[in-house]
Amino acid sequence: MNAPDLVFAYGNPSRGDDALGPLFLERIAGCSDAPIELITDFQLQPEHALDLVGRRRVLFVDASVSCAEPYEVVPLAPAPEAPVFSHALDPRALLAVYERIERSPAPRAWALAIRGYGFELGDPLSPKAQANLEAALAWASGWLALPEADKVELSETEA
Repeated sequence: MNAPDLVFAYGNPSRGDDALGPLFLERIAGCSDAPIELITDFQLQPEHALDLVGRRRVLFVDASVSCAEPYEVVPLAPAPEAPVFSHALDPRALLAVYERIERSPAPRAWALAIRGYGFELGDPLSPKAQANLEAALAWASGWLALPEADKVELSETEA
């Protein structure tokens, strides 16, 4: 039996809009009847590859300074030459680590990047980032409610 789908949000709640990932997770918790597990951390690390074991789908959620407003959703594939000598990885590198240690294909995965603007230590979430978070939550509620077959084909947002 597969483990529940995984929503993995990361970012630093003490750095303004970098809190978007963890705040997304707080808000999505308890809002879905879908079998999902929620994990948050400051960054992705090689050890998180073990959290992907048995998953059918994974949604990685993070703040972004360069994505379109209000958010972007893109499908992910393992990075072909992902470095694993760092304590911080991007989702594609984490998928590659998974494939190396498990010797099997990584679960289907998407990245949800929520547009942020200010990332200074001690700053609160900016009003524009809050609006983007709300839009991303609305999208995610619909995505979580989709039948599995429809999630497989999802490649980007309707925003």
